[in-house]
Amino acid sequence: MTTEKTFYLETFGCQMNAHDSEKVIGTLVGEGYRQVENEVDASLILYNTCSIRDKAEQKVFNRLNDYKKLYKSGKRFAVLGCVAQQEGEKIFERAPYVSLVSGSASYRKLPEMLARVEAGENRVTGLDDRQTDETFETELTSRQSPFRAYITIIEGCDKFCAYCVVPYTRGKERSRTSESVLEEARRIIDQGYTEIQLLGQNVNSWKDPEGKRSFAELLAAVGEIAGVRRVRFMTSHPRDFTREIVDVIDSVPTLCDHVHLPVQSGSTRILNQMNREYTRDWYLERISWIKAAKRRIALTTDIIVGFPGETPEEFIETMDMLHDVQYDAVFGFKYSPRPNTPALVMIDSISEEEKARRLDVLLERQHEIQRAININYIGQEMEVMVEGFNTTRNQIMGRSSQYKTVNYTTSSLIAPAVGSYARVRVTGAHPNSLVGEAIL
Repeated sequence: MTTEKTFYLETFGCQMNAHDSEKVIGTLVGEGYRQVENEVDASLILYNTCSIRDKAEQKVFNRLNDYKKLYKSGKRFAVLGCVAQQEGEKIFERAPYVSLVSGSASYRKLPEMLARVEAGENRVTGLDDRQTDETFETELTSRQSPFRAYITIIEGCDKFCAYCVVPYTRGKERSRTSESVLEEARRIIDQGYTEIQLLGQNVNSWKDPEGKRSFAELLAAVGEIAGVRRVRFMTSHPRDFTREIVDVIDSVPTLCDHVHLPVQSGSTRILNQMNREYTRDWYLERISWIKAAKRRIALTTDIIVGFPGETPEEFIETMDMLHDVQYDAVFGFKYSPRPNTPALVMIDSISEEEKARRLDVLLERQHEIQRAININYIGQEMEVMVEGFNTTRNQIMGRSSQYKTVNYTTSSLIAPAVGSYARVRVTGAHPNSLVGEAIL
């Protein structure tokens, strides 16, 4: 009698990690495993890890330590993702009950690695270096969202920003062919999805290995597939952002009017220290292209405060960037040193208290900007995709094409299906959301 193969997978980190997990789940199911909802019921426990933030690896080891007692009952453990690639075989030393350690660049080898674990091996590794040219593609993707489907079009990163560990944990940039992306997009639409989001560490750095399409042309091709209602892409790098991308958003209605373009700092000197490969003026030129579009394109960004050597005057330059651009949302972070990154050798003389103060000042100012921007939507009508329900407030939660959260009410007695669309008139605004009423 064979014991059933069951697994529990917990994911830490970004959308890239979440979508990696969808493909890992599909691979495991294809190998005869069944997913369960808790560690106790699993024969294999996997953690898909992220090391982008401070102390990420410690969180993983703490989680492993919490559940090491389960090892005695015959369960096996696997650590996947960025912390796995970063820490490598050191994980076996700190957590000897772990049987499998694999970075994301080695996921294509999962069936082989799982077979070795099942055969009784205790230290199986998948730690490809930056030289691999292969991407992780599988038809067996277990999509967790009922309304939005993700497609990774480029893996890895070649930018080597001074603060970022990703180039060392995810390997070099590896693009999928446009034909493979379009084939997956068509499958997704056939499965009933209407919104597709293209993913990449630097999604617009994608280059078609077959040379058939530019990134903008790929956006257009996905947007023109019959049945597609919305197409998003994230995250763009300013260095590879072209005017052609703005033009195609203007010309293809299914492309969402939202661009996430991380600036990180408003100071050219700090950008140079970060090895961002552009200046403040370079970035603002791309913003001017976006602002000149025929339809309003919402802009969001990432900002790091307290990078080593950032002076009070340079922080003010970043604050001025908020005023100049008028972002719809900002994801702000305090600088924290990451393993193996060039910034580690820089003198980090800014105190944690000062970093926290700068972040608070930045987010408070951005809060005011978002309130002013969102007030301008009152009275407008927009299409909203339904994502869920707030039964406490009797509201339907959805998302606009500009990626704004919209909470609305309806006089209809029939609740809309998740993933459906509604016309909504905006009646109120908050800094982080809009309020409205369905137009029946």
